[in-house]
Amino acid sequence: MNYRKTLVLACLALALFPGARGSQAQQPPGPGAKPATAMPDEIPIPLAAQPSNQFNVEAATEAYLDEIPASARAKSDDYFESGYWLILWDFLYGAVIYLLLLHFRWSAMMRNLAERITRFKPLQTLIYWVEFLIVTTVLGAPLAIYEGYFRERQYGLATQTFGPWMSEQFEMLLVNLVIGSIAMMVLFGVVRRVPRTWWIWGAIVSMCFLVFLVMIGPVFVFPIFNKFTVLDDPRVTKPILSLAHANGITADKVYEMDASRQTTRMSANVSGFGSTMRITLNDNLLRRGSPEEIQSVMGHEMGHFVLHHIGRDLLYFSVVIFIFFALLRWSLESALARWGERWQIRGIGDTAVLPLVLLFGSVFAFVYTPFINTHIRMNEYEADMYGLNASRQPDGFARAAIHLGEYRKMSPGPVEEWVFFDHPSGRNRIRAAMRWKAENLSLFVPKAAQ
Repeated sequence: MNYRKTLVLACLALALFPGARGSQAQQPPGPGAKPATAMPDEIPIPLAAQPSNQFNVEAATEAYLDEIPASARAKSDDYFESGYWLILWDFLYGAVIYLLLLHFRWSAMMRNLAERITRFKPLQTLIYWVEFLIVTTVLGAPLAIYEGYFRERQYGLATQTFGPWMSEQFEMLLVNLVIGSIAMMVLFGVVRRVPRTWWIWGAIVSMCFLVFLVMIGPVFVFPIFNKFTVLDDPRVTKPILSLAHANGITADKVYEMDASRQTTRMSANVSGFGSTMRITLNDNLLRRGSPEEIQSVMGHEMGHFVLHHIGRDLLYFSVVIFIFFALLRWSLESALARWGERWQIRGIGDTAVLPLVLLFGSVFAFVYTPFINTHIRMNEYEADMYGLNASRQPDGFARAAIHLGEYRKMSPGPVEEWVFFDHPSGRNRIRAAMRWKAENLSLFVPKAAQ
């Protein structure tokens, strides 16, 4: 459920900064050859995980985990654990940039330039936003390039070269320019029109933007960076659509995304809202996942839809946004009273205040990290349980957890999982699948006896 990451403080972030993306197509296999990553014909099941009267959940779980080579587990653990530090460095690096803009009054200078160009307030906001976006993108480039490009290639997760990756960063910059400029003009317009209750109306406007972005993302934003096509392989689509119809989902299409242009990660997602909702598999999952694995993953994604997780998330993050705006009002008033004159910021309606707003936003998001991860992780667990009951593919689900373990730590400690994981850990997901299998052995024993 990658869309959830765009929801936190969407009123302020609204995809402000480029994400790590890339684009380089993989070479197709020769005529008649079967790719090394082709969909397996059948799913291998470890001996201890095979159905029998002596089936043991913990033994089955360990049997699946033991199939992961020690070197591969060490590599994925190192990748995921180093990401813990990146959360801190991202926060500190961004905070330093915002403080530089304030301390040296660069933000005020950018506002002054915008005011010299035009007297029309919305255009001043637009010009300031362009300046701000360019400056912060340049200043943030060293960490962004390391994190989004070099680190991904270091761990074998990226498939693009530097040129195509930079090209997509430029595309993302243009998207941020358009979406961010609209958001900034509207929000600053609200602040100037209702200076006393701006935080209430600002939160409401941000909630509306949040819904709008979730709705248009699958149709207008995501296709900028990836090609989405209707999947027409009956071996894949027939069981997926049958699963959807059996669970009350009136879907008639399954979409494929060419994620292999950018990454080796396997994933699927449900995105959009209402008529723009789409269920999508990336092509890495289609090439490497077994039919059982794909069905279990799609059962999970359908669980998000049937359990109304998108609507629930919109409500949840709307509350978070409202709380943030209430704290922002108090924080801005206190900070401007003390340092506003030094920074040459005239008030809350002054565009030069944006670095301070985003500084407080980054502090809020950093402190709130464990709580948003817990909210998302609980929804993911609900979708896991729904997917197991819907697809009845516990071994496919266990295989999916192992594939996801290529870039996620499989066996974290309880506190570690609470703070840093926005999905259940691989070990817990496999254990849940084997627990489900233990309670439904009658579905599998006849197959084993054939």
